[in-house]
This record gives sequence, structure tokens and C-alpha cells, in this order.
Amino acid sequence: MKRLITTQMLLAIGMMATAQVKTPVTEFNLAGPYAVSAPFAIDTVDVQGKKFDPVSQLGSIALTSHFTGKFSGQVLPSLPDSKSVGLLSFYVNNSDFIKGKIEVKGPKHSKLFIDGVEAGGELKLAPEHHTFTIQYLAEPKDTDSIQVVIESELSTVNYQLSTDARHPYMVHDLTDGKRVRGINLSADGQFVCVSYQTTDRGGNTRWNYELRDVKSGRLISQPSRNPRWMPKSIAWLEEEKEGSHRVLYKVDPKTGVRTRFAYDIPEGSYTVSPTEDYLIFTLEEEGPQEDKEVFEILEMDDRQPSWRKRNYLAKYDIKTGITQRITFGNKGEYLYDISQDGSKLLVISNRSRLTKRPTTVSDVFVMDAHTLKVDTLLSGAEFLGGGSFSPDGSQILFVGNPEAFNRIGCQLPAEVTPSMTENELFLFDIASKQVKPLTKDFDPSIDDVDWSWADGQIYFSAEDRDYVNMFVLNPKTGNITKLPVKGDYTYRFNMAAHAPVLAYLSYKTMEPASAYVATIKNAKFNAQSTMFNGAEALGDAEIGTCQDWNFTNSKGDTVYGRLYLPKDFDATKKYPMIVYYYGGCSPVSRYFESPYAPQYWNSLGYVAYILEPSGATGFGQEWASRHVNTAGRGPAEDIIEGTKKICEAHPFINKDKIGCMGASYGGFMTQYLQTQTDIFAAAVSHAGIANHTSYWGEGYWGYNYSEVSMANSYPWSHRQLYVDQSPLFNADKIHTPLLLLHGNADTNVPLIESLQMFTALKLLGREVSLVEVEGENHHILDYSKKEKWLATQMAWFQKWLKDDPTWWDTLYPKKHL
Repeated sequence: MKRLITTQMLLAIGMMATAQVKTPVTEFNLAGPYAVSAPFAIDTVDVQGKKFDPVSQLGSIALTSHFTGKFSGQVLPSLPDSKSVGLLSFYVNNSDFIKGKIEVKGPKHSKLFIDGVEAGGELKLAPEHHTFTIQYLAEPKDTDSIQVVIESELSTVNYQLSTDARHPYMVHDLTDGKRVRGINLSADGQFVCVSYQTTDRGGNTRWNYELRDVKSGRLISQPSRNPRWMPKSIAWLEEEKEGSHRVLYKVDPKTGVRTRFAYDIPEGSYTVSPTEDYLIFTLEEEGPQEDKEVFEILEMDDRQPSWRKRNYLAKYDIKTGITQRITFGNKGEYLYDISQDGSKLLVISNRSRLTKRPTTVSDVFVMDAHTLKVDTLLSGAEFLGGGSFSPDGSQILFVGNPEAFNRIGCQLPAEVTPSMTENELFLFDIASKQVKPLTKDFDPSIDDVDWSWADGQIYFSAEDRDYVNMFVLNPKTGNITKLPVKGDYTYRFNMAAHAPVLAYLSYKTMEPASAYVATIKNAKFNAQSTMFNGAEALGDAEIGTCQDWNFTNSKGDTVYGRLYLPKDFDATKKYPMIVYYYGGCSPVSRYFESPYAPQYWNSLGYVAYILEPSGATGFGQEWASRHVNTAGRGPAEDIIEGTKKICEAHPFINKDKIGCMGASYGGFMTQYLQTQTDIFAAAVSHAGIANHTSYWGEGYWGYNYSEVSMANSYPWSHRQLYVDQSPLFNADKIHTPLLLLHGNADTNVPLIESLQMFTALKLLGREVSLVEVEGENHHILDYSKKEKWLATQMAWFQKWLKDDPTWWDTLYPKKHL
């Protein structure tokens, strides 16, 4: 027997689906009431011809006033013998978009503000911790009551009313607040300067600096600028402009006394010599100019606006004030280091060699700082990064990839190409020109390095799987020891020039960065103190939990990952899940402030799975080499297999509501995954590569990146990689709703990559949306644009993973075109 559905039944179902729920607000925070008086009136009207409006007195109480108590009655507090103003507030924490109304009844004169902006009765609330404030004006012994009602299709199951400032970690907790950004030590390690950036709601940013005593942590001063420590003296440099002259002053941290150090120095960046008797400047000169309307491009990099400019070095003598140019040529020169005794300069010049990989090679010179006599150490060196002198100046510590120095530091067979982004350390002896690999059998990938003058040890940070840890290497024995740094991601460190003291910043997986200073003895921490506790930066925001979740893939490899769960996680519920990865040449680190923030997704009701597929650095040379000439195949297999396995292991994951997201190479991976599987219910690709062939010839770095990912493979010789592995040439296999996001000023992955895929899927009749961000490059940095960009991602997931298009339709209303 068929069940008949009548028109009346359909209408009833529709009414049920859109039924409005009225929720009264019964408890408020209270500030006031505070007495106010009407102004002395000389005339009855103002210059606009208007009479005095009592409502203007509401402005006498700030929205940020200190709340002294709670109010849960109906009659508003007032004063017995004076007009008064008061402030009521409450919070709304919503994990879904709220569309509805708010009604405030009772006070004769009142104003409603939502997140500091005066509001009417209509509600359109993106998921957030929202602050509602009501200013009211009361007469003496007033008996005005107040009734506040929120009306929405969502009930309080979907949002929470509260007078408690504690709240789930939301998008403005990600973008706003105080963060530690830098840390630097004086030469003797006795003083440290910590730099902070504070961002207010709306995007206004300010910097402040704290100078502290390392041993006691005592605050000494708050300089107006970021101090630049001298390499020998216990002082920092401050720069002033005196007329047209650029002047440097030394400042004593104990007394604040300033003495002039250098006068009328050139414009440009500079390095102070370790002996403090000269400065080395990096200066810039213009290259030949073309007709602005019709012009020739000399080579691929000539598309970059500043490519034709060249750097050269100049030396400023402190005693005489004389500046002289010390390098000359058409390739450009860079200062990499100055020896501790100030006698030698390490100078590197890079040049193009387009017909062979690598297309950029380096010439390395040691220059006598006084006579300018030059010894050419390396000519046409391949696969090298930076370099620095040993404390005695007899050796150079180079950073390079495993192919540097004819693969002396490579573990892999000759037929396997290692990743160009996997970094090793090499010791080069200047006299004999012999090279020794230092980290060949060390799996972490080198990041920043400092060869200490104080104890002769080499300190470095390195990608260690999905952590960034710190290590010390003994150059005599080759032994490497892991340092007991705090946190999970050491992203910046500084060594005192003449003392075994280390300062560093480090994130915990679920906490903003903290600042630490440690004294070192015999390659171990002797003492360690906290200069800033990152937990303070969380404020009232509360976050969920993170646990490692690794699996063994079908090839027998361990694939590492992390599972993020909401704060009030309930294993009896079913949760939609967002899967995030990079899939390119770097691991998805434990950097807490990434715009791809699982702790934020948790607050919106999702669980999150981050995994480290094959091809990432930090797991050893062999694992990193799997990024080369695979065009995503291996990483995609790991992502698909991991997603299936984590669903099998966790019944609380709704396997029918899984979304995936990635950016850049991860954006390509997102598109490519949809050609390989149907396990995802929605996908987001930011700045993704759709066509390897077009990307190879586009942007500023397409062919450079292809040296990494497609080593010695080209569109004319390896069609399988460039065409068959490109999502565009497999677009007909995509059935997942796909959001394409792109900054339309992207010089890395140009907009055309998303346009090609958008066109293909539109012609195929598939579910696809394209959102451009005006004027933004590869990263979305503008505050307000970033805010809407993040909302766009989550509105897309709310539409497809929660079956609720309200947020998406509010951001991008349907057009009848």
C-alpha cells in the first residue's frame, strides 16, 4: 500500500522545517548604573536646529566598561536621585550560522550592539563567540523592565547563551589577540628582547617590545623599536634620521645611555662586523629598463618586477665614516657570514643555468675584509643553500640538499632522485677544499643553523617528522644530541654571540607560541626559564584535544597523523570530519596559528584528521624522495587509505560526511583526489594546480618547483606525469562538490589554474563554485578578506557536510541570471 502525502501534509512538514524558536535571555552581566546629567543649555536647539536628545547620553558609558555584577530580574537597576546609564551584556556561542531576529523591549531609551557594532533587530551571525551589549538610560527611581528574545530557526541546541566569557576557539581567536613573534639575546646572554604583535578585532595591529633580565626575568624597559643587539658590546643599536642622514646609536641596556656609533650610513640592510669596526651593506642597483608598453622578456624569472635589479656589497668604516663598494658584477652578490675575527667575508653569487638542472648554481668566495683579496672556493656549485664560518674561520658549514657535492650526503641509490627540499649539513675545509657530510644518516631535515662562538657546537632546528625540534652537533665527533626544548614546533631561535645561552619560540600542538631562554652546558640545558607563556594568548577560548593517530599502509609503511576532537566530544554522536594534508614536500607541522586550523573546525562541530603522506621532508631521504616524479599518486593513495582506516577505527565519524581541503600543492591534491575516489562529500581547493603542463610554464616559480617535483621530466618527455596525472585531464571523473578558492593576484599558482577546472566542471554539469579574492597573492593576508575567505570555506562544508546552506546562501545569495 502506497502512502499518500497530501498538500496539507507537505505544508505542515515545511512549517516544521522552518519553525521559529523563541529563546528569552534571562541573565546578563551588569555595569552601572552610573549617574549622568543633562548638559547646561544656553539655547534650546543646536547648530543643526535639533533639540537635545537624551539618547545621546548613552554614549557616556563605554561598551568595554567593567562589569561589576549579574542581573537576572526584569526591572532595570537605576539610581534614586539621578538619571543614570547602565550596560547589560551576554554572549552567544554558535557553531552554525544563525539567521533570525532579536527583540529588546522595555527601556524607553536603549541601544543594542553586537560585537561592538550598533545593530537592529535582524540577526545574521556567523559561527563565533558573539558579544551582545545593551546600553540603557534610566530616570531616577525608574521601573522600566527589559525583555530580550532571540528568534531563530535554530534552537539553543545549536547555540549557547552565556554570561561567561569562556567560549569555544573561534575564527577571531585565530586572527586576533597578542602573540609572541621574536626573541633576541645580548652578546653576553644576560639580556633578552621579546617582540609581540597584537591584532584587534577589525585588523588594527601594533607591536611592542620587552627588554628583560635573563636570570630574573625582570622587566627592564619597553623600547619603542625592536632592539638590534651588537655582536660584541652589551648594547643594542637604534636608528635615527637626522635631516637626510641615517644615524646609528648604541644604547646601554642597563642605563639607557645612547652614544653615536655610525653617521651618514647608506640606505640598505647591513651587518655589523663581529669586531664592531665596520659594517657590510647590501645595496641595490637598477638593471636595464625596457619600453613599458612593448618589451622583451629575457628569461622566465624576468617576469618578476625586481629580477633585473642586482645586489652588491659595500663596506662602511666606523672610524673614518668612509663607504666603499667591495663587489662589482652583473650577477649580484650576497653576504652570508663574517668570520669571528672580522678578517673574512663569505660571499655567494647565484646565476642561471637554464639548460640543466639545477637551473640556478652558486659561486662561493672568501674575501679578505681589509685587502678585498678573493679566494674562489666553489664555482657553479649545485644544490647549495646557506653557509657560515666555523669559530676559527678555517671551515664553512653549508646547508644543501642530498645532491650537493656530487651526492656525498645522499643515502639513496644513484637512480633515485632525492627531494631538493630535504636539507643536510656539510663541513667544508677551506685549505684542503675537502667536504664531509654531517647529517647523511640523520632523518630530520635541517632548518636553521648557528655555529656557536661560545662553545664551538653547532645548534640547529630541524623538521623531525611533524615536529620541529632542536639539536646540537659536535663537529669533532659528529655526534648529534636532541635538546630538551619545550613545545612541539620550535620556529625561531637565537644564540648569544659570546655565551652558551639559547633563546627560542615554540608552539605546543594545541597552544600559541611561548618564549624561552636556556643556558647550556656540555650540550645539555643547565637552566631554562619562560619569558612568555603562550597559554595566556588563548585568553577565554577553550579548545578540544589532539591525539596521534598513525596507520600502516598497504605498502607496509607507517603513515603518521593526528586526530583532533571537539572540547565536549561525545563518542556516542556522529561527527562530520574534515581531512587536511599538504601532500607536497613539507609535513603539516604542529604550527598552532595556521589558517587551516583544526582547533577552529572542532568548535564548529567537526572532527579533523591531519596526515603526513609520503613525499614529506622530516621523515628521511627515502620518504621525501617519493615526492619526486610521482605527481601525487603515492600521497593520494596514503590519504585515501588513511581516511578509510580512521573511519573504520572510529564509529563516531560519519563516513558519509567527510570533507577534504588543501592549498597550493595541497590544492592540487584536493582536485586530484576527487578523480581517484568518491569517499569525500565536499572538497575545498585553494590555489590548486589543475594542469601540471600549464603550471610548469606559468607563475614566477612554476618551472623552479618542477625541478623539485618533476626532476628531469618535461611536458614533451613525460606525458604521463604532466597530462595523465593532471586533474584537468580527468575532470570527468569528479563528482564531489568542489569549491575553488584563489587570490587573483597569485604569482605562484596563477588564477588560470582554478579557472580551467571551473570551466571543465561547469561544462560537465558538476557541482562547483569559484571564489576569487581580489588583489591577494598565494596567501590571503588582508584581515577582512581573510575573514571572508575563512568563512567561505566553512560555509561550504556546512552546506555539504551538515546539509545546511544558510551560511553559504547568505555569503553568496542566489542570482537569477
